[in-house]
Amino acid sequence: MKLNKVDEAVIAALKPVRQKELTLQELEAATGQPGKKIFKSLRKLFECEMLDSRARKYKLLTDRVPEKGKGEEETPGE
Repeated sequence: MKLNKVDEAVIAALKPVRQKELTLQELEAATGQPGKKIFKSLRKLFECEMLDSRARKYKLLTDRVPEKGKGEEETPGE
């Protein structure tokens, strides 16, 4: 799986607060990215089991990027 700049910004914002959960609005403030982009990134990171969420608060489980996500097929040339 490849991370884009929004994914990296979300991970960077959550890294220092591993024990704390952040809301979408707090992530917007921390990253400077619009909520729509952050939400897409959160969904992607959640599907790759890098995040946990409870009551619309997000917590980083790992900053290790899986090489190949669930259901993600390798395309020729990569």
